[in-house]
Amino acid sequence: MRLRYSYRIDPTPGQRLALARAFGCARVVFNDALRMRNDAQHNGLPFVTDADLSAAVITEAKKRPERAWLCEVSAVVLQQALADCTTAFRNFFSSVSGKRKGPKIAPPRYRSKKDNRQAIRFTKNARFKITEGGKLSLPKIGDIAVRWSRDLPSEPSSVTVIKDAAGRYFASFVVQVTETALPKVAAATGIDLGLGHFAVLSDGTKVASPRFLRRAEKKLKKAQRALSRKQKGSANRAKARTEVARAHAKVADARREFHHQTSTRIIRDNQAVYVEDLAVTGLARSKLAKSVHDAGWSAFVGMLEYKAALSGRTFAKIDRWFPSSKLCSACGRLAESMPLNVREWTCPCGAVHDRDVNAAINILAAGRRQVAAGRKPAPETGGKRRPETPVETGKTRPAARQRGQGGTVGEAGSHRSAA
Repeated sequence: MRLRYSYRIDPTPGQRLALARAFGCARVVFNDALRMRNDAQHNGLPFVTDADLSAAVITEAKKRPERAWLCEVSAVVLQQALADCTTAFRNFFSSVSGKRKGPKIAPPRYRSKKDNRQAIRFTKNARFKITEGGKLSLPKIGDIAVRWSRDLPSEPSSVTVIKDAAGRYFASFVVQVTETALPKVAAATGIDLGLGHFAVLSDGTKVASPRFLRRAEKKLKKAQRALSRKQKGSANRAKARTEVARAHAKVADARREFHHQTSTRIIRDNQAVYVEDLAVTGLARSKLAKSVHDAGWSAFVGMLEYKAALSGRTFAKIDRWFPSSKLCSACGRLAESMPLNVREWTCPCGAVHDRDVNAAINILAAGRRQVAAGRKPAPETGGKRRPETPVETGKTRPAARQRGQGGTVGEAGSHRSAA
């Protein structure tokens, strides 16, 4: 399995200038390639091949005075920008033809130098290396200090240098990780995700929702107001924009750390983990959008999935239309309705249920049946069943979920703005 290991890096002022030059050259090559292919389409010419594109926007462009500065950066950076353009077209064509699952992908768009996030990628051909002193050596940039928080498990196949909106620099290495099974345990758990509690496990454990965004709203509001008062195009506005980005970065970092700690603990303590296949995109269009985004369920479930695969654990998603909250986990009786304000309910069989714990128990039982039968969650077709609690369980009506779900989040691959 390929994973990404990201570390903060501290380039010197000279290295920051070199990185800015590389960001700009990669952006220009990407835009030149995109323009060349778009012009060919508009003029009714054949699709430009990768070889012709490389010769035109890199090899021949370096010989022209207006593009001579492309020689100042590593050729691998330019080739990777070209590869990103090709990948963008391939994904677009696959989406149009129906070969690619998930929502439709728009055609590639031009990159702007005003984008707050920039990235470039170096492969093995660039001969980047980690020096004996622990620095990252990049061609035509130099040796950059790295804040090593952990060792790399293997030799990296590529590294992406990223500058985020907060002005921080990161090195993201793609490495091959060997799956190492953890010692087997007897426990298994079902997880009911929600907003009142972030997660409720089938053994009754409740994980409180940290609400990182809600807690930081006062500081974010102050930073946003300061930004709105600054004159557009001024240096003070650029500083204020960076302060807003840093405040948001703190929230995102805290949420990511919470997800990692919680998912690692759950995978370590359970041999099998089952969750619902939530329609997060549908909920993100509701009045609870801010709270849904603040919870970050999709990122958390993605962590559970890849950590289970690495650790030899069983992981499965059950059908989102499964009535986990309305189903009695003792006798199997299905209640007619279950309003959101009902947190505890009594089944006619006499069993008294905590709504969330009961849902987690039902998810565990459904997950075990699904794994035993070797089935996957039901496909997203417009079924006639309606969700029992669309707000709480992350389900949405059939009409709304047509535009909802994308592909699974992969750990390895190109960053969105990598060039």
